[in-house]
Amino acid sequence: MDVDFFAGTRGQLFRVTHTPAQGPVRGKVLHCQALFEEQNKSRRMVALQSRHLAAQGWVVVQPDLYGCGDSDGDFEEARWAAWLEDLARCADDLEARYPGPLVLWGLRAGCLLLSDLTHVHGLSPALSILWQPVSRGDHYLNQFLRLRVAAAMMGQGRESTKDLRAQLKSGTSLEVAGYTLHPDWVSALANTHLQPPKGDGICWCEVTANDQKSLPPVSDRLIQAWQQSQLNVDVLRVTGEAFWNTQEIYEVPDLLKRTTERVKEVSGT
Repeated sequence: MDVDFFAGTRGQLFRVTHTPAQGPVRGKVLHCQALFEEQNKSRRMVALQSRHLAAQGWVVVQPDLYGCGDSDGDFEEARWAAWLEDLARCADDLEARYPGPLVLWGLRAGCLLLSDLTHVHGLSPALSILWQPVSRGDHYLNQFLRLRVAAAMMGQGRESTKDLRAQLKSGTSLEVAGYTLHPDWVSALANTHLQPPKGDGICWCEVTANDQKSLPPVSDRLIQAWQQSQLNVDVLRVTGEAFWNTQEIYEVPDLLKRTTERVKEVSGT
């Protein structure tokens, strides 16, 4: 595992690169991170998956987006379009440095970034892996704003997501759960929805509490619509904890195993 910084659109971005210990490089994987506390809760699973893939001959890069983690900037300075540009630069760097097919791998809201990346910047990966994807940016934003609404209720205050959206629309930045949201960033997120990523294949991964539980209706509708459009969509459903938002740090070994197996199919090994 190597760590370094690379030049982003607004400053230096931190990245972690997992490379094969031995043998040829079979391909490369670019990770599009989850946001907010979901990123922190999922760090172990992302690291474990990266190691699994590196052991199979894949180079895996995990960049921290501008204003997140160890990269330059504060979250309030983040912009969705700049994030996409930075991810595109990272993908170009991977293509220049390593042989083999490119795989994009997103987690939660990172899947929205992945989708936009293929449409806005024209990336055409051999495979797009969607871990528990967020389907609509506006719904995700409302869920996050409810954290502030709940905090206000605990302090005997009264706010609504409608009030908070109105403040943002007026041009006022807003602090939620320790993150300051800029209206421009919020507007871009709210207008983003999950489109089928361009490329050769899509692997949609859902973690459910038990094998009897059906997929969320919104996931089921999107998957069926994509498949009916003759898109190559695989669905991996595994049983485990929702590691991206649990109180404790959890692992889902079956998700790691089945994701690795799906990526191996890209290189035919």
